[in-house]
Amino acid sequence: MKYFPESALVQLEFDKVKTLLQEHCKTELGKQMAGELRLHTHIDYVKSALQQAHEYKQLVLLQQHFPNDYVLNLRQELRLLEIQGAVLSGEQFMQLRKLAESMHSIVRFFDADRKVTYAGLYDVIAGTYYEKKIVALIDGVLDEAGQVRDNATPELAKIRMALFRKRGELRRVFDRILSKLQKQGYLADIEESFLNGRRVLAVFAEQKRMVKGILHGESDTRRTAFLEPEETIQLNNEVFSLERDEQREVYKILRTLTADLAKHHGLLQGYHDILGIFDFIRAKARLALDINGNYPMLLPHAQVHLVEAYHPLLLLYNRKQGKPTIPVSLTLNKDHHILVISGPNAGGKTVTLKTVGLIQLMLQAGLLVPVHPASQMGIFRNLMIHIGDTQSLEFELSTYSSHLKNMKYFMENANGKTLFFIDELGSGSDPNLGGAFAEVIMEELARKHAYGIVTTHYLNLKIMAGKVKGIINAAMGFDEENLQPMYKLLVGKPGSSYTFSIAQRIGLDPALINRARKLVDEGHFRLDKLLNKAEQDLQKVENRERELQKLLKENEKLKKEYEVLSDKERTQQQYTILKLQNKIREEEIQYLKDMERKLKQIVVEWKRTDDKQKVIKQAEALLFRKKEKAINEKLQKKVQDKFEEVKGEVKVGDRVKIRTNNQVGKVNELRAKTAVVQIGNIPIQVKLSDLVLVQERAKAE
Repeated sequence: MKYFPESALVQLEFDKVKTLLQEHCKTELGKQMAGELRLHTHIDYVKSALQQAHEYKQLVLLQQHFPNDYVLNLRQELRLLEIQGAVLSGEQFMQLRKLAESMHSIVRFFDADRKVTYAGLYDVIAGTYYEKKIVALIDGVLDEAGQVRDNATPELAKIRMALFRKRGELRRVFDRILSKLQKQGYLADIEESFLNGRRVLAVFAEQKRMVKGILHGESDTRRTAFLEPEETIQLNNEVFSLERDEQREVYKILRTLTADLAKHHGLLQGYHDILGIFDFIRAKARLALDINGNYPMLLPHAQVHLVEAYHPLLLLYNRKQGKPTIPVSLTLNKDHHILVISGPNAGGKTVTLKTVGLIQLMLQAGLLVPVHPASQMGIFRNLMIHIGDTQSLEFELSTYSSHLKNMKYFMENANGKTLFFIDELGSGSDPNLGGAFAEVIMEELARKHAYGIVTTHYLNLKIMAGKVKGIINAAMGFDEENLQPMYKLLVGKPGSSYTFSIAQRIGLDPALINRARKLVDEGHFRLDKLLNKAEQDLQKVENRERELQKLLKENEKLKKEYEVLSDKERTQQQYTILKLQNKIREEEIQYLKDMERKLKQIVVEWKRTDDKQKVIKQAEALLFRKKEKAINEKLQKKVQDKFEEVKGEVKVGDRVKIRTNNQVGKVNELRAKTAVVQIGNIPIQVKLSDLVLVQERAKAE
C-alpha cells in the first residue's frame, strides 16, 4: 500500500499500535514481525492474516490451550548447525530437542476436527511435518540433564568405567591419609579440598614440612597450606589423564551428533520460524482482546462501512481513566464516497477522521479492528493524509503553500482505489479565496471517485453535498445548553460552528456579539443559525426516539414475563389435573382389588358352608354397596356441576356440602364441634370437619 506523506503512518499513530503488538510478542521473530508490520493490498493475504488472528482469539476465549507457550530464540544454535565442524553443547542440544517437541505438540493439536475448525492456523504448518528422528538422535546420546550418556559409544563406556574405579581407589587412599594426619593434629580442615583440579589436604602451615607431597598453594592468611600427598600423586595423574580422555571422547560424540542434526537444519529452521509465526499470531489475538478487535466482512472493492468503530488508542486511554468512548458509524460507498464533517472545534472531527484512517491501516496490516463484526471494509491501494499544520521550513513554504502542495499531489494521484483524509480543508488563507480553492479540490477528488473524509468550517463546502455527486454531509453533535461536545457523528446533515452560541454562553459582552453579527453576511448568519436549530431539533427527536425505544423494550419485557407466568400457571393446572386423575385411578384400582378379594372370600364360603342363603345375602350386600357407591358418585357429579367449593369459615345461613354423602344444605345452628344442616325439610346434625362451604356456579351465557 502506498501512502503520502512519509509521515502518514506516524500521523495516524500506526507506530503506537505496532508497539502495543510487540509488547505481546515473546520470541525474537515475533517481535521482528510486529516491528516490520506492512500494509498489504492483496485481499487473500489480508483475509488469511485476519482469519488466523480471529481463530487464535477464539481459542483464547474458549480457554483452549494452544501448545506454543515455550519461548525459543535459537538463532545462534541454528546458525552453528550450518557451519561445518561446529560443535553444540549439551544444553544447546536440549534446546533443539524442546524445539522439536514443541512442534510435535502443535502437530498433534491439529486433529481431524481442528484442521477444519482452525483452517487458518493449520495453514501455518501445512507445509511441514514432525521428524521423530531428531529427538531420537538426541536421546540416544544425551540424558534428561543434557549430559552425554555412558553408553553413547563403547570407548566412552570403557573410559568412564576405568575412571570410576580409579576415583574409588583414590578416594580410599586419600581417606586413609586424611584419618592418619587428623590423629596427628596436622590438618587445619578435616574436609578434603580441590586445587587446580587435584585432590589436596588443608594442613597447618607450620606442619607442612611434616607431610610428604607437592605444595599447590596457601590460604590468604598463609596459615593453611594445600598439599597433595605423595601417595596420591600417581593416582591423581591417572585420574586426570582419564578425565582428559573422557573430554576428548565427549567432544567427538557431540561433534558427530552436531553433524547428524545438521542434516535436519532446514526442518529445524522451519520449526523455529513456525513457533515465531504462532507467537506473532497470538500477539495479534491478545491485542484484539485488549481493544475489542473483531473480524469485519472483507470486500474485494473499495468501500468503508463502519458500525460502532472505536479509535483503539483512545479506547485504551479512556478505559484507564474510567471514561466512556463514543463509537463512530459511517459509510463510504460508490454513491457517497466523500464525507464532509463540520461542527464546533474540539467536537471530535479530527478524532473521527483518525479513527477511520487507523482502522483501515490496521485492517490492511492483518490486524483485527475495534468495530462491530457487521462492519464491511474494502481494500485500498493508496492512502493520503493532510492533518494539522504542515508548514515546511526546509522549502520555506507557508502553512497554506504547503497545504496546496499536498492538495496538488492528492488531485494528481487520486483514483477509485484511494482513501484520503484532509483536516480543515482550505484553512490558512483568506476564507473566501481559501473556500473557493477548497471547493475546486473537492470537486476534482469527487470526479476521480476517490474515497475520503474532509473536516471543515466553510459553509460553501457544507452545501456541496446538494450540488456534487458523491459528497455527503455529516456533523459532530454538540450540546448547546451545556456547551459540551457529544463526540457523536450525525451523518446526512451539515453542522453549525456554534460561534455565537459559545460566545454568549461564556459571558462575552452582548454588545460585542451583536457587532460581530452585523459584520457577518446576513445569509451566512441565517444559514448557520438554521443549521444550529436543525441540529438541536434532531437531538430532541433522537432523545424522544430513545425514550420510545426504552418504553417499547420495557413493554416487551413485561410481555415476556406475562407469557412466562402464563406458561407456569398452565403447567401447574395440567399437573393438578393429572395428579387428580391419577388419584381417581388409584382409588378405582383399590376398590376393584377389595371387591375381588371379597368376592373370592364369598366363593370360598359358598364351597365351605351348607347355609347357601347366608352366602347369597353377603353377595347381595356387597353388590348393593357398589350400587350405593355408584349412586353416591352420580350425586357427587351432579352437585359438582351445580355448586363449587369456596374457602372460608362456616357460619349460620351458609350453604354447605356434606363430604360423606355429597348432599347440599343450609346451616341452621352451630355448636361446639357440630352443626345442624337443613337438607330439604329434614335437619341433620353433622361434624364441622365434614362440612365445606359451597356456592352456585355462574351460568354460562
